[in-house]
Amino acid sequence: MPRYRLTIEYDGGRYHGYQAQPGLASVQGALETAVLGFCGEDVRVSSAGRTDAGVHATGQVVHIDLTKDWPPETVRNALNAHLVPQPIGVLDASIAPEGWHARFSATERRYRYRILNRMSPPALDQGRVWHVKKPLDADAMHAAAQVLIGHHDFTTFRDLACQAKSPMKTLDVATVRREADEVILEFASRSFLHRQVRSMAGTLAEVGVGRWTSADVAAALAARDRRACGPVAPSDGLYLTGVSYPPDPDNTRTSSAEGTPP
Repeated sequence: MPRYRLTIEYDGGRYHGYQAQPGLASVQGALETAVLGFCGEDVRVSSAGRTDAGVHATGQVVHIDLTKDWPPETVRNALNAHLVPQPIGVLDASIAPEGWHARFSATERRYRYRILNRMSPPALDQGRVWHVKKPLDADAMHAAAQVLIGHHDFTTFRDLACQAKSPMKTLDVATVRREADEVILEFASRSFLHRQVRSMAGTLAEVGVGRWTSADVAAALAARDRRACGPVAPSDGLYLTGVSYPPDPDNTRTSSAEGTPP
């Protein structure tokens, strides 16, 4: 039974998250319906990560097991045809190596958070950015973000409903930069706690407007207390941009989508 690795993108605005839920629109549910329409198989689609309601993806990775050995390009094209008019696109399809799993084989996940920092509201990117009117100091936010890098107890930035067994995580990348009217935050780690990225983004925005300092962020992290966290940023601006895996023996590709963030 071949396992297909798929790289997908989606606009999460119309979904109640990635995970299938009875009676609610989800990315997983849409994909499984497309598979059923394509080949008549009722399968479970496994993903590298379960994004929340409203969160987008440019490099989500999923896998499906099919009984028939279809050419990967046929799987990609057929699924895209059956996904119309859903805002989900299959960017790439390939045969996964033996024992590979979209979630458990992943070695890094990368997220981007977009803040539109201007007085005027978004017209073209409504629902795809967090609109902050007050001027943000991206350099101060970047400096404060460095406090979060490393192996820490991230309880402060962990949602109370998080089901992870441990709050200990290693944050490998945390950068903030300005591009014209946008302030862009990038984070990379092997794995994240529930709403960790949005919690960190909202806290760093407090630094950007001058209400917090780097020392305040360090104190919040050290508190290991959810009540010490700044406001949680909305889901609109969050994107799963890529997932990395160990090198395939027969394929040099190791990651999806945009690569490691700067």
